[in-house]
Amino acid sequence: MKTRIAKFLSDAGISSRRGAENLIAAGRVTVNGQKIDTPVTFINDGDEIAVDGVVVHARAKTVLYAFHKPVGTMTTSHDPEHRKTIYDVLDEKYKNLKYVGRLDYNTSGLLLLTNDGDLSRRLTLPSSNISRTYIATVSRTDDNGLNRARRGITVHGIKYRPMQIDVIQKNTLRVTVTEGKKNEIRIVLRACGCPVTKLHRISFGPISLGNLSVGKIREINQKTIDALLKTL
Repeated sequence: MKTRIAKFLSDAGISSRRGAENLIAAGRVTVNGQKIDTPVTFINDGDEIAVDGVVVHARAKTVLYAFHKPVGTMTTSHDPEHRKTIYDVLDEKYKNLKYVGRLDYNTSGLLLLTNDGDLSRRLTLPSSNISRTYIATVSRTDDNGLNRARRGITVHGIKYRPMQIDVIQKNTLRVTVTEGKKNEIRIVLRACGCPVTKLHRISFGPISLGNLSVGKIREINQKTIDALLKTL
């Protein structure tokens, strides 16, 4: 089966697709010993791909994990301010996995991890319309403000899609979004007069956090992965 070289390198964990294009442009990638100079190159099963002379091996299959991210961790592999990252919490064998989207430093809950760079990208595209559900604790509730968020608003020139918001109990909301803009729930609810004091993600598409303990990880079964892929 033919595969585009940039996708192969991304899936193999070498770089992002854009990063792969830069490697190719720099003349660092070879196919069967021949240097290539364009990312519009397709490879076949059995071709030998190398970067800087080191052979790159394809991953056998896509794997996906649910991770319960603790509060006080950065969703990154390296933080310039030397704060704890999710990779400081994860066991060594999981440290080559890519995160799917981000949860900010003070947000806890479900974070997906995968070995498939293309899947990670597709899952986070706004056009994918994948629902993410959170439990938000707010300092106060305002019906008019919540209705504004339900209709969709513009904050500082940025448009935010309508949010599904259910009041669970006083100052506790269940919020579902489909866009995934950075800090969107905190930004929108603050603009609507309901500032968030605590935020916890409980689901991403068909995948739920369930009773997974803080800091723990579990593999997602293939049936659930297939269900997720059908939504893309």
